[in-house]
Amino acid sequence: MSRSFLFTSESANEGHPDKVCDQVADAILDSLLAQDPGSRVAVECMISTGTVHVAGEVTTRGFADVQKIARGVLRDVGYVNPDFGIDWQDAGVWVSLHEQSREIADGVGVEGGPARGAGDQGIMFGYACDETPELMPLPVMLAHRLCRRMADVRRQRLIPDLGPDGKSQVTVEYRDGHPTRVASVVIAQQHGKSLVESRLRREMIEQVIRPVCGGLFDDGTRTHINAAGTFTLGGPEADTGVTGRKTVSDTYGGMARCGGGGISGKDPTKVDRSGTYVARWIAKNLVAAGLARRCEIQLAYVIGEASPASIFMDTFGTGRRDESELEALVRRRFPLEPAAIIQELDLNRPIYRATAVFGHFGRECAEFTWERAERAAALKAEMGE
Repeated sequence: MSRSFLFTSESANEGHPDKVCDQVADAILDSLLAQDPGSRVAVECMISTGTVHVAGEVTTRGFADVQKIARGVLRDVGYVNPDFGIDWQDAGVWVSLHEQSREIADGVGVEGGPARGAGDQGIMFGYACDETPELMPLPVMLAHRLCRRMADVRRQRLIPDLGPDGKSQVTVEYRDGHPTRVASVVIAQQHGKSLVESRLRREMIEQVIRPVCGGLFDDGTRTHINAAGTFTLGGPEADTGVTGRKTVSDTYGGMARCGGGGISGKDPTKVDRSGTYVARWIAKNLVAAGLARRCEIQLAYVIGEASPASIFMDTFGTGRRDESELEALVRRRFPLEPAAIIQELDLNRPIYRATAVFGHFGRECAEFTWERAERAAALKAEMGE
Protein backbone atom coordinates (compact mmCIF):
# COMPACT_ATOMS: atom_id res chain seq x y z
CA MET A 1 0.00 0.00 0.00
CA SER A 2 1.39 3.38 -1.00
CA ARG A 3 1.94 5.91 1.74
CA SER A 4 3.05 9.52 1.81
CA PHE A 5 4.51 11.09 4.93
CA LEU A 6 6.74 13.89 6.18
CA PHE A 7 9.91 13.29 8.19
CA THR A 8 12.04 15.94 9.91
CA SER A 9 15.63 16.02 11.13
CA GLU A 10 17.80 18.79 12.56
CA SER A 11 21.43 19.78 12.94
CA ALA A 12 23.31 22.33 15.04
CA ASN A 13 26.07 24.72 13.99
CA GLU A 14 29.62 24.55 15.34
CA GLY A 15 28.85 27.59 17.51
CA HIS A 16 25.77 26.09 19.13
CA PRO A 17 26.60 25.73 22.85
CA ASP A 18 26.00 21.96 22.89
CA LYS A 19 28.28 21.51 19.90
CA VAL A 20 30.94 23.75 21.45
CA CYS A 21 30.94 21.38 24.43
CA ASP A 22 31.28 18.31 22.19
CA GLN A 23 34.21 19.94 20.39
CA VAL A 24 35.98 20.88 23.61
CA ALA A 25 35.60 17.33 24.95
CA ASP A 26 36.87 15.74 21.74
CA ALA A 27 39.72 18.25 21.40
CA ILE A 28 40.91 17.22 24.87
CA LEU A 29 40.62 13.56 23.87
CA ASP A 30 42.62 14.18 20.69
CA SER A 31 45.37 15.97 22.60
CA LEU A 32 45.78 13.03 24.96
CA LEU A 33 45.58 10.33 22.27
CA ALA A 34 48.26 12.17 20.26
CA GLN A 35 50.61 11.83 23.23
CA ASP A 36 49.46 8.44 24.53
CA PRO A 37 47.25 6.26 22.27
CA GLY A 38 46.36 4.18 25.33
CA SER A 39 44.76 7.11 27.14
CA ARG A 40 41.48 6.37 28.88
CA VAL A 41 39.29 9.45 28.68
CA ALA A 42 35.73 10.30 29.67
CA VAL A 43 35.43 14.09 29.59
CA GLU A 44 32.29 16.17 29.90
CA CYS A 45 31.85 19.88 29.28
CA MET A 46 29.26 22.49 30.19
CA ILE A 47 29.29 26.05 28.90
CA SER A 48 27.30 28.98 30.22
CA THR A 49 27.59 32.76 30.47
CA GLY A 50 31.28 33.57 30.25
CA THR A 51 32.42 30.17 31.54
CA VAL A 52 33.46 26.72 30.37
CA HIS A 53 33.35 23.86 32.87
CA VAL A 54 35.29 20.65 32.14
CA ALA A 55 35.03 17.54 34.31
CA GLY A 56 35.60 13.83 33.99
CA GLU A 57 37.93 10.88 34.36
CA VAL A 58 41.31 10.59 32.66
CA THR A 59 44.12 8.04 32.89
CA THR A 60 47.03 8.91 30.62
CA ARG A 61 50.76 9.39 30.28
CA GLY A 62 50.09 12.63 28.43
CA PHE A 63 49.07 16.10 29.55
CA ALA A 64 46.29 18.28 28.19
CA ASP A 65 46.34 22.03 28.73
CA VAL A 66 42.57 22.14 29.15
CA GLN A 67 42.29 25.92 29.43
CA LYS A 68 44.29 26.44 26.24
CA ILE A 69 42.29 23.79 24.38
CA ALA A 70 38.92 25.16 25.46
CA ARG A 71 39.87 28.71 24.50
CA GLY A 72 41.20 27.46 21.17
CA VAL A 73 37.87 25.82 20.37
CA LEU A 74 35.99 29.04 21.21
CA ARG A 75 38.34 31.00 18.95
CA ASP A 76 38.13 28.50 16.09
CA VAL A 77 34.33 28.41 16.00
CA GLY A 78 34.14 32.20 15.97
CA TYR A 79 33.60 33.41 19.52
CA VAL A 80 36.02 36.30 19.14
CA ASN A 81 33.49 39.04 19.82
CA PRO A 82 31.83 39.28 23.26
CA ASP A 83 28.70 40.63 21.58
CA PHE A 84 28.05 37.08 20.33
CA GLY A 85 27.80 35.57 23.81
CA ILE A 86 31.33 34.67 24.94
CA ASP A 87 34.89 35.74 24.13
CA TRP A 88 37.67 33.18 23.82
CA GLN A 89 40.23 35.35 25.57
CA ASP A 90 38.15 36.36 28.57
CA ALA A 91 36.10 33.22 29.24
CA GLY A 92 36.68 31.48 32.55
CA VAL A 93 37.67 27.82 32.20
CA TRP A 94 37.05 25.58 35.24
CA VAL A 95 38.63 22.13 35.33
CA SER A 96 37.82 19.13 37.52
CA LEU A 97 39.48 15.96 36.20
CA HIS A 98 40.46 12.87 38.14
CA GLU A 99 41.78 9.39 37.40
CA GLN A 100 39.56 6.64 36.07
CA SER A 101 38.20 4.23 38.68
CA ARG A 102 40.75 1.46 39.31
CA GLU A 103 37.92 -1.09 39.47
CA ILE A 104 36.74 -0.09 35.99
CA ALA A 105 40.30 0.03 34.66
CA ASP A 106 41.01 -3.49 35.94
CA GLY A 107 37.85 -4.79 34.31
CA VAL A 108 38.53 -3.18 30.96
CA GLY A 109 42.21 -4.16 30.60
CA VAL A 110 45.78 -3.46 31.50
CA GLU A 111 46.57 0.27 31.58
CA GLY A 112 48.05 1.28 28.23
CA GLY A 113 47.20 -2.11 26.71
CA PRO A 114 44.33 -3.32 24.52
CA ALA A 115 40.80 -3.24 25.88
CA ARG A 116 39.93 -6.77 26.96
CA GLY A 117 36.38 -5.83 27.81
CA ALA A 118 33.85 -3.09 27.22
CA GLY A 119 34.39 0.09 29.24
CA ASP A 120 30.74 0.18 30.26
CA GLN A 121 27.42 -1.48 29.72
CA GLY A 122 25.17 -0.03 27.05
CA ILE A 123 23.26 -0.34 23.83
CA MET A 124 24.37 1.02 20.46
CA PHE A 125 22.60 1.26 17.13
CA GLY A 126 23.90 1.43 13.58
CA TYR A 127 21.84 2.26 10.50
CA ALA A 128 22.15 2.64 6.76
CA CYS A 129 19.71 3.12 3.89
CA ASP A 130 19.97 3.57 0.14
CA GLU A 131 18.26 6.95 -0.21
CA THR A 132 21.51 8.97 -0.48
CA PRO A 133 24.96 8.19 -1.95
CA GLU A 134 26.33 8.21 1.61
CA LEU A 135 23.75 5.54 2.55
CA MET A 136 22.24 7.89 5.12
CA PRO A 137 18.73 9.30 5.60
CA LEU A 138 18.19 12.35 3.41
CA PRO A 139 16.67 14.68 6.06
CA VAL A 140 19.66 14.59 8.41
CA MET A 141 22.15 14.82 5.54
CA LEU A 142 20.45 17.98 4.27
CA ALA A 143 20.31 19.42 7.78
CA HIS A 144 24.06 18.87 8.25
CA ARG A 145 24.83 20.33 4.83
CA LEU A 146 22.81 23.43 5.64
CA CYS A 147 24.79 23.96 8.85
CA ARG A 148 28.08 23.42 7.06
CA ARG A 149 27.03 25.89 4.37
CA MET A 150 25.96 28.40 7.05
CA ALA A 151 29.43 28.11 8.57
CA ASP A 152 31.10 28.62 5.17
CA VAL A 153 28.95 31.65 4.40
CA ARG A 154 29.81 33.16 7.78
CA ARG A 155 33.54 32.52 7.50
CA GLN A 156 33.71 33.85 3.94
CA ARG A 157 31.53 36.82 4.92
CA LEU A 158 29.21 36.19 1.98
CA ILE A 159 26.55 37.44 4.40
CA PRO A 160 27.99 40.07 6.75
CA ASP A 161 27.72 40.12 10.54
CA LEU A 162 26.72 36.52 11.20
CA GLY A 163 27.38 34.92 14.59
CA PRO A 164 28.60 31.38 15.29
CA ASP A 165 25.36 30.06 16.82
CA GLY A 166 22.62 28.49 14.74
CA LYS A 167 20.60 25.43 13.81
CA SER A 168 18.84 23.91 10.82
CA GLN A 169 15.82 21.66 10.42
CA VAL A 170 14.61 19.95 7.26
CA THR A 171 11.28 18.27 6.54
CA VAL A 172 11.31 15.85 3.60
CA GLU A 173 8.23 14.46 1.88
CA TYR A 174 8.31 10.72 1.22
CA ARG A 175 6.14 8.86 -1.26
CA ASP A 176 6.08 5.07 -1.35
CA GLY A 177 9.09 5.04 0.94
CA HIS A 178 11.24 7.32 -1.23
CA PRO A 179 12.18 10.97 -0.56
CA THR A 180 10.74 13.23 -3.25
CA ARG A 181 10.99 16.86 -2.17
CA VAL A 182 11.82 19.23 0.66
CA ALA A 183 8.58 20.34 2.29
CA SER A 184 10.09 22.89 4.66
CA VAL A 185 13.38 24.30 5.91
CA VAL A 186 13.93 25.95 9.29
CA ILE A 187 17.01 28.10 9.86
CA ALA A 188 18.03 29.82 13.08
CA GLN A 189 21.09 32.01 12.47
CA GLN A 190 22.67 34.34 15.00
CA HIS A 191 23.55 37.76 13.65
CA GLY A 192 24.75 41.18 14.68
CA LYS A 193 22.50 44.18 15.18
CA SER A 194 23.51 45.73 11.85
CA LEU A 195 21.87 42.95 9.81
CA VAL A 196 18.14 43.38 9.28
CA GLU A 197 15.94 40.29 9.25
CA SER A 198 14.51 40.88 5.76
CA ARG A 199 17.97 40.81 4.22
CA LEU A 200 18.99 37.79 6.29
CA ARG A 201 15.95 35.81 5.11
CA ARG A 202 16.55 36.69 1.48
CA GLU A 203 20.27 35.91 1.64
CA MET A 204 19.75 32.64 3.51
CA ILE A 205 17.41 31.34 0.82
CA GLU A 206 19.76 32.29 -2.02
CA GLN A 207 23.15 31.63 -0.41
CA VAL A 208 22.34 28.61 1.77
CA ILE A 209 19.04 26.84 1.19
CA ARG A 210 18.85 26.72 -2.60
CA PRO A 211 22.50 25.63 -3.11
CA VAL A 212 22.09 22.82 -0.58
CA CYS A 213 18.61 21.57 -1.44
CA GLY A 214 18.88 21.98 -5.21
CA GLY A 215 15.95 20.54 -7.15
CA LEU A 216 14.32 19.24 -3.98
CA PHE A 217 13.50 22.88 -3.13
CA ASP A 218 10.38 23.89 -5.08
CA ASP A 219 7.71 26.58 -5.13
CA GLY A 220 5.81 24.78 -2.40
CA THR A 221 8.73 24.53 0.03
CA ARG A 222 8.11 26.58 3.15
CA THR A 223 11.00 28.46 4.75
CA HIS A 224 11.19 29.63 8.37
CA ILE A 225 14.25 31.80 8.99
CA ASN A 226 14.62 33.18 12.50
CA ALA A 227 10.91 32.58 12.84
CA ALA A 228 10.73 34.13 16.32
CA GLY A 229 12.29 37.39 15.12
CA THR A 230 15.79 38.75 15.66
CA PHE A 231 18.53 36.42 16.91
CA THR A 232 21.27 38.71 18.21
CA LEU A 233 21.63 37.19 21.69
CA GLY A 234 23.05 33.71 21.22
CA GLY A 235 25.77 31.31 22.22
CA PRO A 236 26.24 30.42 25.91
CA GLU A 237 24.82 33.76 27.02
CA ALA A 238 21.42 32.65 25.74
CA ASP A 239 21.64 28.86 26.04
CA THR A 240 23.63 26.61 28.36
CA GLY A 241 25.47 23.88 26.48
CA VAL A 242 26.27 20.34 27.64
CA THR A 243 28.23 17.49 26.07
CA GLY A 244 26.17 14.73 24.46
CA ARG A 245 22.82 16.51 24.11
CA LYS A 246 22.65 16.24 20.32
CA THR A 247 22.92 12.45 20.01
CA VAL A 248 19.94 12.16 17.64
CA SER A 249 21.29 14.69 15.15
CA ASP A 250 24.81 13.31 15.66
CA THR A 251 23.64 9.90 14.41
CA TYR A 252 20.64 9.42 12.08
CA GLY A 253 18.36 12.38 12.71
CA GLY A 254 15.70 10.21 14.35
CA MET A 255 15.22 7.98 11.30
CA ALA A 256 16.83 5.18 13.31
CA ARG A 257 17.13 4.58 17.02
CA CYS A 258 20.16 5.73 18.95
CA GLY A 259 21.77 4.36 22.08
CA GLY A 260 21.51 5.85 25.53
CA GLY A 261 25.00 7.34 25.75
CA GLY A 262 26.65 10.37 24.20
CA ILE A 263 29.72 9.86 22.03
CA SER A 264 32.02 12.88 22.31
CA GLY A 265 34.72 13.04 24.97
CA LYS A 266 35.07 9.25 25.21
CA ASP A 267 38.03 7.15 24.13
CA PRO A 268 37.22 4.07 22.01
CA THR A 269 37.34 1.58 24.91
CA LYS A 270 33.97 3.13 25.70
CA VAL A 271 31.53 1.19 23.53
CA ASP A 272 29.29 4.25 23.28
CA ARG A 273 31.91 5.30 20.75
CA SER A 274 33.48 2.15 19.26
CA GLY A 275 30.24 0.14 19.37
CA THR A 276 28.28 2.91 17.66
CA TYR A 277 30.95 3.23 14.98
CA VAL A 278 31.21 -0.50 14.25
CA ALA A 279 27.40 -0.79 14.12
CA ARG A 280 27.29 1.93 11.45
CA TRP A 281 30.14 0.21 9.55
CA ILE A 282 28.27 -3.10 9.55
CA ALA A 283 24.94 -1.61 8.46
CA LYS A 284 26.58 0.43 5.69
CA ASN A 285 28.40 -2.57 4.25
CA LEU A 286 25.24 -4.68 4.25
CA VAL A 287 23.31 -1.99 2.38
CA ALA A 288 26.23 -1.32 0.03
CA ALA A 289 26.27 -5.05 -0.74
CA GLY A 290 22.63 -4.87 -1.80
CA LEU A 291 21.58 -7.27 0.96
CA ALA A 292 19.01 -4.75 2.21
CA ARG A 293 17.71 -1.31 1.30
CA ARG A 294 17.47 -0.37 4.96
CA CYS A 295 19.30 -1.96 7.86
CA GLU A 296 19.39 -1.24 11.57
CA ILE A 297 21.56 -3.20 13.97
CA GLN A 298 21.65 -3.09 17.77
CA LEU A 299 24.65 -4.17 19.82
CA ALA A 300 24.57 -4.53 23.61
CA TYR A 301 27.62 -4.80 25.87
CA VAL A 302 28.39 -5.62 29.49
CA ILE A 303 31.16 -3.79 31.35
CA GLY A 304 34.34 -5.87 31.43
CA GLU A 305 33.01 -8.41 28.90
CA ALA A 306 34.42 -8.52 25.37
CA SER A 307 31.69 -10.16 23.30
CA PRO A 308 28.36 -8.37 22.87
CA ALA A 309 25.56 -9.60 25.08
CA SER A 310 23.16 -9.47 22.15
CA ILE A 311 22.84 -8.55 18.48
CA PHE A 312 19.54 -7.52 16.92
CA MET A 313 19.01 -6.74 13.25
CA ASP A 314 16.03 -5.32 11.37
CA THR A 315 15.87 -4.77 7.60
CA PHE A 316 12.26 -3.47 7.68
CA GLY A 317 11.16 -5.96 5.04
CA THR A 318 13.84 -4.84 2.57
CA GLY A 319 16.37 -7.64 3.18
CA ARG A 320 17.30 -10.18 0.52
CA ARG A 321 17.96 -12.68 3.29
CA ASP A 322 16.34 -13.41 6.62
CA GLU A 323 17.68 -11.32 9.50
CA SER A 324 19.02 -14.44 11.22
CA GLU A 325 21.17 -15.20 8.17
CA LEU A 326 22.48 -11.65 8.08
CA GLU A 327 23.23 -11.76 11.80
CA ALA A 328 25.26 -14.94 11.32
CA LEU A 329 27.12 -13.23 8.46
CA VAL A 330 27.92 -10.27 10.71
CA ARG A 331 29.29 -12.54 13.43
CA ARG A 332 31.55 -14.25 10.88
CA ARG A 333 32.81 -11.19 9.04
CA PHE A 334 33.02 -8.27 11.47
CA PRO A 335 34.97 -7.63 14.68
CA LEU A 336 32.63 -7.19 17.64
CA GLU A 337 34.99 -7.20 20.63
CA PRO A 338 36.26 -3.75 21.69
CA ALA A 339 39.98 -4.52 21.16
CA ALA A 340 39.30 -5.93 17.68
CA ILE A 341 37.02 -3.01 16.75
CA ILE A 342 39.64 -0.49 17.85
CA GLN A 343 42.35 -2.25 15.85
CA GLU A 344 40.26 -2.79 12.70
CA LEU A 345 38.95 0.77 12.56
CA ASP A 346 42.22 2.29 13.85
CA LEU A 347 40.43 4.23 16.57
CA ASN A 348 43.34 5.07 18.90
CA ARG A 349 44.14 8.18 16.88
CA PRO A 350 43.49 11.89 17.45
CA ILE A 351 40.63 12.09 14.94
CA TYR A 352 37.66 12.94 17.08
CA ARG A 353 37.24 16.70 17.10
CA ALA A 354 36.16 16.46 13.46
CA THR A 355 33.32 14.16 14.51
CA ALA A 356 31.94 16.61 17.05
CA VAL A 357 30.03 18.78 14.57
CA PHE A 358 28.09 18.06 11.34
CA GLY A 359 27.46 14.44 12.32
CA HIS A 360 29.50 11.32 13.01
CA PHE A 361 28.23 9.52 9.91
CA GLY A 362 27.83 10.06 6.18
CA ARG A 363 31.18 11.82 5.78
CA GLU A 364 33.61 9.91 3.64
CA CYS A 365 37.12 10.95 4.62
CA ALA A 366 40.20 9.00 5.61
CA GLU A 367 39.73 9.55 9.33
CA PHE A 368 36.18 8.16 9.37
CA THR A 369 37.13 4.50 8.88
CA TRP A 370 33.64 3.36 9.89
CA GLU A 371 32.34 4.91 6.66
CA ARG A 372 34.27 2.47 4.49
CA ALA A 373 32.19 0.03 2.45
CA GLU A 374 35.16 -2.11 1.45
CA ARG A 375 33.59 -5.37 2.63
CA ALA A 376 30.44 -5.06 0.54
CA ALA A 377 31.70 -7.11 -2.42
CA ALA A 378 32.86 -9.99 -0.21
CA LEU A 379 29.57 -9.99 1.70
CA LYS A 380 27.59 -10.04 -1.53
CA ALA A 381 29.67 -12.92 -2.90
CA GLU A 382 29.39 -14.95 0.29
CA MET A 383 25.60 -14.68 0.19
CA GLY A 384 25.55 -15.68 -3.48
CA GLU A 385 24.18 -12.39 -4.73
